[in-house]
Amino acid sequence: MERIPPNDISGILLVDKPQDWTSQDAVSCIKHRFHLKKAGHCGTLDPMATGLLVLLFGKCTKLQDSLMAKDKVYRASMRLGIETDTEDATGNVVAEHSIEEIDEKAVRKSAQSLIGELMQVPPMVSAIKRNGKKLYELARKGITVEREPRKISIFSIEIERISLPDVDFTVHCSKGTYVRTLCADWGRALGCGANMTALRRIRSGEHSVENAYTIETIKGWELPQFQEALVEK
Repeated sequence: MERIPPNDISGILLVDKPQDWTSQDAVSCIKHRFHLKKAGHCGTLDPMATGLLVLLFGKCTKLQDSLMAKDKVYRASMRLGIETDTEDATGNVVAEHSIEEIDEKAVRKSAQSLIGELMQVPPMVSAIKRNGKKLYELARKGITVEREPRKISIFSIEIERISLPDVDFTVHCSKGTYVRTLCADWGRALGCGANMTALRRIRSGEHSVENAYTIETIKGWELPQFQEALVEK
């Protein structure tokens, strides 16, 4: 049987990643669906997270570094009083604290202390590499290594809802920011600990999740529809 050559299509596609999918799951699904030669993405979203994933195809994969450098906006939720080994709700609980003395005013005041330039220690459950191994691969083996703090910027935190112990907020941040770690640091600032319970990326640079397509929609396309949906070609 003659082998069909892959499609050498270039462009950018905005995808609304579903929960429990890895970023690479989304890339692989679309790459195989349309038999594409070259594909990548701009910024990993954890399986528990949803929202905007900027996918690159063909010559547009050269734009990866510049697009990943853009600011991001996330909607997130955290639960006060519980710390986990992954800094989110998927991890094992490592400490529990009372929040009896925490009120709405304290939550809002502590949020302001996080705005500006910060030094953030990346979590072990990240894709940062150490001696060729991704940190999350080491974490799965129960290995913890020292991580150098990295400079990030938090441009704004808008609190959407406070229903203690839960807090919903929107954060505008620089590249390299781990929202799970922001939640953990926020909890430490309050003296009660916290973990991230939900995360949704709603913006990356000039691209918005409002213009993104779901995986289910994309699965129903034929090649011409895929090409029409590309925002840059």
